Amino acid sequence: MSASNIKRIFQDEGASEYSLTRHILAQLPGVPVHPVGGEGTDAQPKTVETGKETLYLQRYKGDFLKPCPGTREYICCGYQILNLAANCPLDCSYCILQSYFAHQPCLRVFVNLEERLPEVLDLIESQPGRVFRVGTGEFTDSLALDPMTRWSDLLLPRFSRLKNAVLELKTKTTRISRVLASSHRDRIILSWSLNGPEISAREEKGAASIRSRIEAAKQCQSEGFTLGFHFDPLIPYSGWKDDYARTIEMLDREIDPRGVIWISMGSFRFMPALKPIIRKRHPNSSVLNGEFIVGLDGKIRYFKPIRIELYHFVKQLLERWHSDLGLYLCMESDEVWRAGMGWSPGTSSGLREYLDQRVVKFFGAPGHPT
Repeated sequence: MSASNIKRIFQDEGASEYSLTRHILAQLPGVPVHPVGGEGTDAQPKTVETGKETLYLQRYKGDFLKPCPGTREYICCGYQILNLAANCPLDCSYCILQSYFAHQPCLRVFVNLEERLPEVLDLIESQPGRVFRVGTGEFTDSLALDPMTRWSDLLLPRFSRLKNAVLELKTKTTRISRVLASSHRDRIILSWSLNGPEISAREEKGAASIRSRIEAAKQCQSEGFTLGFHFDPLIPYSGWKDDYARTIEMLDREIDPRGVIWISMGSFRFMPALKPIIRKRHPNSSVLNGEFIVGLDGKIRYFKPIRIELYHFVKQLLERWHSDLGLYLCMESDEVWRAGMGWSPGTSSGLREYLDQRVVKFFGAPGHPT
């Protein structure tokens, strides 16, 4: 995905007053711009396919910092989401955003981020004893649009100055030019979502290859950045053990594990509404071929023994690589934690404390940087 893929732009009333709007439009000369509510509004995309070619420059009116929407039924990590945008230019077959934003499938960029960012920073600084783990990769890829939006130019210097927060940029791309151009490294985590090479090639359309992602991570680590990785969604298929082993072998060859703050694991899970979308949009996908049940949160999940086997196998491989990687599970029960990982934080509060301590280990206690 690049600026050349954008075929049309929609723009909120008043969006032109923001520098981000002007910067983006300057990179897209000749692309038609439709004011929202004005002529051409009916041309807004109705499908994900056309939505990925459509940029909507929007003034966001909600809270820019929100807690990750976990559920009580499973252990949640207490992550905070910084809302930069909604929807992703990549096209992974399993992506929940296909369903979550089905009513508005265009790529929405919130052009008033710079205006509202001081509210976020003030909120963080008003609680100096609390660790804020903040990420931008929940509702979009953190770096896929960065060459055009230059979010990293705005965010890295501001978050690096904080004493009680970290900013995690999570991606499946190699769009690292802007972060590498920055002189700010402290309290910034660059993370890559990983999978088996076969799943990546078959199910993650538009994403960089696993090898390319790990090479980009290696480059960022050599430039002084702390790294994170996320094996989510883990998917069982014929040969999955060998495939995930190949990914971890690449990590072993290229990455210094002492610079990895955490690695999460999660298995494929989805709301029922996503199933027909995958069937229609990705008819050759195999992600729906597993044995599923409806979980406590209403999401469709693999049977518990399958999930436990996935986690236990990948955990063993990762711990052979290094014994202190900050491994954790995303949205799983205490029972699955104990069976798959050999221990459990017990509660969401326990997991938050565990990950907060990883932040303290790498960057120092709130107000007391290393």
